[in-house]
Amino acid sequence: MKIAINGACGRMGLAVEKAAADAKVDVAVKIDVVKADGIARTLAKKVDALIDFSTPEAALERLAECVKTKTPAVICTTGFSEAQKAEITAASKKIPVVYSSNMSVGVNLLFKRVPEIARTLGASYDIDIIETHHRFKKDAPSGTAKTLAERIEAATGRKPNVHAVRSGDVVGEHRVIFGTLGDSIEIIHRASTRDIFAKGAIEAAKWAKDAMPGLYTMMDVIQ
Repeated sequence: MKIAINGACGRMGLAVEKAAADAKVDVAVKIDVVKADGIARTLAKKVDALIDFSTPEAALERLAECVKTKTPAVICTTGFSEAQKAEITAASKKIPVVYSSNMSVGVNLLFKRVPEIARTLGASYDIDIIETHHRFKKDAPSGTAKTLAERIEAATGRKPNVHAVRSGDVVGEHRVIFGTLGDSIEIIHRASTRDIFAKGAIEAAKWAKDAMPGLYTMMDVIQ
């Protein structure tokens, strides 16, 4: 299997390259805004899938190229506007697009279970989401925190409080706190290495390779 990496020079791009080598997946094209030896600026040739960890603008540029070359896309970038999300949806009518705010299996389990817990506990429990990431993360709150909040709101009709912390070199931590008079419940996911996201992206690329056009999430890959 041959893949392209968009954002190849970034922290996650480098992690995906390592994960690909471990999985015996060939990185045929490396793309980044900053061009260096062996780094391209566009998707110049067909590959089995493209994995994107870049910026919303760069992701959409590559997505347009994926549509032209009929290349499945795994979009791992966060911080898209509603208009940009509509572009992703439009592209998914022509090619398979796996779009997820988090590629971790553990976090996707949170996406599934936390709304169920919120619905069961009911309105007597306050709901807070606290996410912590390294100081270089550009979007706040994180895409994962936004997804958790959206899923909780869909399940309960309530908007949880979301708090973002940027500190040091924290890879990623998400805490969901349910609190009422007398007790509290706290659910925590901590990422100690970027490898879990990179490995998830590789699995998503393998899955997307043979998928029909459509908009998918990591839950589809896991299931």
